[in-house]
Amino acid sequence: MIIPVCLILGFTLFQILVGLTNLFIKENLNYPNSDFNGLVSVLIPARNEELNIEYILTDLQKQEYKNVEILVFDDHSTDRTSEIVRQFTKQDNRIRLIESGGLPPGWLGKNHACHELSKQAKGEYFLFVDADVRLSKNIIIQSVATSEKHNLGLLSIFPIQEMQTFGERITVPNMNFILLSLLPLILVRKTKYKSLTAANGQFMLFKAANYQSVWPHKKMKGNKVEDMEIARYYKELNISIACITGDERISCRMYTGFNKAVDGFSKNVISFFGDSFVLAILFWLITTFGFIAVYLGAGTCLLIIYLILFVVIRILISYISRQNVFLNILLIIPQQLSLGFILLKAVLCKLKKEYQWKGRNIS
Repeated sequence: MIIPVCLILGFTLFQILVGLTNLFIKENLNYPNSDFNGLVSVLIPARNEELNIEYILTDLQKQEYKNVEILVFDDHSTDRTSEIVRQFTKQDNRIRLIESGGLPPGWLGKNHACHELSKQAKGEYFLFVDADVRLSKNIIIQSVATSEKHNLGLLSIFPIQEMQTFGERITVPNMNFILLSLLPLILVRKTKYKSLTAANGQFMLFKAANYQSVWPHKKMKGNKVEDMEIARYYKELNISIACITGDERISCRMYTGFNKAVDGFSKNVISFFGDSFVLAILFWLITTFGFIAVYLGAGTCLLIIYLILFVVIRILISYISRQNVFLNILLIIPQQLSLGFILLKAVLCKLKKEYQWKGRNIS
């Protein structure tokens, strides 16, 4: 039993090291001084977003940087999404509504929406942002300034995740727990390895010239994890990218309950593990049942040390993510169980070759 115990403890220490790296070597949007005054195209794919679209458009109108165009692609919404956008177009000539002409064969809805938006965008930067994201202050110009400073082709930001229900609190924190305990985000920019890559489709800022040279959403037209695959593709092309965690200037209520969170995460959770179901399940087994192996193989004293280290990881990741530390510690067990359920659903969907998202079946 000594070898499994050493491996589990070694992996736990590795997670702490990664967490500390993400805490102390963190890139921020701290470049307010920029000579950039070009047009930024803000591109919003929207499908049944009547509860969100008004808020994101209002946020964009309040941005300090005013030289923007705001294009919304209505992807066959069956609610009041397009009606609300039209009301905004009457008040602000920077806002424009684009209606879908139909989803072509081989395309997924969001990828098609993003590609169609990009074809009509005229800015020097393309900012793809989801309708459920909330933006404040000067995040657009500071994101552009950060991109300019590091000569990035792509800058992606993980928003602060807002959680209101119990179902959200036991599912949503798992994504940051995985990402920020396995990947030092600084390496996304500093290395060329595809395995050290992350991106979040909720906020992706592209340099237009790079984007239009490769049309990445068209390249990934049938990929359900297009954000990660685009980031990997950019690294293949030696286009610089960066991924950072956001602050109070950007937030998102990703899902509104347990079932929607499970459906959403089951289609992309495996991408956090290099598309390996084996690694994903191994991660869950170690982080869920590792304490049993430590106790059986090394006794109570080492078990106590292991449990302390495990809680320290949760504290680190919660703090970096600006999530409630106390709640994440209190909910460790249901969070681990929900992660297992998400992985189980991901496996079943993989076997059936079918996922469902926003009323559409995607393969």
